[in-house]
Amino acid sequence: TQAASPVFSSKDKVEQTPRSQQDPAGPGLPAQSDRLANHQEDDVDLEALVNDMNASLESLYSACSMQSDTVPLLQNGQHARSQPRASGPRSVQPQVSPRQRVQRSQPVHILAVRRLQEEDQQFRTSSLPAIPNPFPELCGPGSPPVLTPGSLPPSQAAAKQDVKVFSEDGTSKVVEILADMTARDLCQLLVYKSHCVDDNSWTLVEHHPHLGLERCLEDHELVVQVESTMASESKFLFRKNYAKYEFFKNPMNFFPEQMVTWCQQSNGSQTQLLQNFLNSSSCPEIQGFLHVKELGKKSWKKLYVCLRRSGLYCSTKGTSKEPRHLQLLADLEDSNIFSLIAGRKQYSAPTDHGLCIKPNKVRNETKELRLLCAEDEQTRTCWMTAFRLLKYGMLLYQNYRIPQQRKALLSPFSTPVRSVSENSLVAMDFSGQTGRVIENPAEAQSAALEEGHAWRKRSTRMNILGSQSPLHPSTLSTVIHRTQHWFHGRISREESHRIIKQQGLVDGLFLLRDSQSNPKAFVLTLCHHQKIKNFQILPCEDDGQTFFSLDDGNTKFSDLIQLVDFYQLNKGVLPCKLKHHCIRVAL
Repeated sequence: TQAASPVFSSKDKVEQTPRSQQDPAGPGLPAQSDRLANHQEDDVDLEALVNDMNASLESLYSACSMQSDTVPLLQNGQHARSQPRASGPRSVQPQVSPRQRVQRSQPVHILAVRRLQEEDQQFRTSSLPAIPNPFPELCGPGSPPVLTPGSLPPSQAAAKQDVKVFSEDGTSKVVEILADMTARDLCQLLVYKSHCVDDNSWTLVEHHPHLGLERCLEDHELVVQVESTMASESKFLFRKNYAKYEFFKNPMNFFPEQMVTWCQQSNGSQTQLLQNFLNSSSCPEIQGFLHVKELGKKSWKKLYVCLRRSGLYCSTKGTSKEPRHLQLLADLEDSNIFSLIAGRKQYSAPTDHGLCIKPNKVRNETKELRLLCAEDEQTRTCWMTAFRLLKYGMLLYQNYRIPQQRKALLSPFSTPVRSVSENSLVAMDFSGQTGRVIENPAEAQSAALEEGHAWRKRSTRMNILGSQSPLHPSTLSTVIHRTQHWFHGRISREESHRIIKQQGLVDGLFLLRDSQSNPKAFVLTLCHHQKIKNFQILPCEDDGQTFFSLDDGNTKFSDLIQLVDFYQLNKGVLPCKLKHHCIRVAL
């Protein structure tokens, strides 16, 4: 009995260690002298202890069916914890051998650590609020809570696809996009990759060279879905289009009064034109004469055509719009409207202002294309804009408003600052110790003239002294403009007009190019009221210096950059200010 008592006291001390630390004065604890005595009796030989540990580990990992003393002790953690601690006197246990005493004392520390982990886990679980499981069928014994790779439907997988996009100069870039990426998202991605300025005027163009057709994708259209309807020869172009939503700003310029009528209500005014187009319950109608190409033939006929929400119709009897005289030409639902690139050469069109209604199912066949031709560019723009408004409605207005809403949410410090503005430039006088703003317009004009003469004298004096001036004709002033985006080099008049038309016939759209008739001169190509005009920039001599002028030497500039900066702020002899420049980027 005396030999077995140290074992019980040692086990009790290990099991009651947490309690003894919390309540040192608790009842039932052995005295300090008893602990010292038991400590002396618990001394065991180290070699024997290691051998006993090896034997116990072998018994743990062996799948033997023998009821050893260590196996129930490994399961004793949860079993002993589930039983309530007896508050009465302890029952006397049978005597055990010293070998079994050592084996029983080994897993006690493992049980203590495991018990602390279980208590910590129970504390964390109980501290959280009870949230009902919304998917009990996923946590049943038959199905694991983790979704297997094949449990999701294949349609929800994030499919990716490579799309090749070309720029105006012929370069291309392959971009990996998701299946749900829109044209606006792809344009923003290309703007980021090509380090362009994002002014919300970039667009993705669907180009069909074999058919001679192209159109700008709407911002909400899915790129992968559009590509599935394109032939192998077709491609995407990354281009500017300033006139994409210009009809929301100036609707009067896009819809002439004689071309717009109303089917159900006759009191619609031009000020409510866009509201009537966007309202699905209203019935706006575009009417007028168009050249229509007969299907399967090369001949063209001039017919009276009207565009409604239900489709495009032509009248078989003059200008009559009676239902018995109207014949359906094309449907708006499963079709898109394109502009003809070379209608005269490819389709023998009577004018250069052609358009086409192409069904989505058509890829290479020209027999099912509904080819039309207008008399001028404004008429063609009116028909194409009305087609877009009747087909998409409020989606177009939402596409127009999204960039403006994003710009309003951005901080003014994050928006790009313009280099020049009418409201940001003031005349200053720095002749004194501190600068002052010149309020008097006459004084400001005289100060500008005086500064200009002084600047010109300084540049002349530098040339006389022999040092090369940045404004010397043989150096910077003759080549610095070639680094600007608005300068397009040696292109023809027809090519410059084509670029202007592609990037939108809006007021102030311009480019500069070399003159074909005078090798020392340049040409400014400008769009105003949907018409393209050309202005020649001639060099002139003054005090041994070469200057450039648009108005026969009345206003002179040392280089083309100064000329462009001036006419961006002042109209001068031009019909309007320079606002947008045609640009070509390399992808």
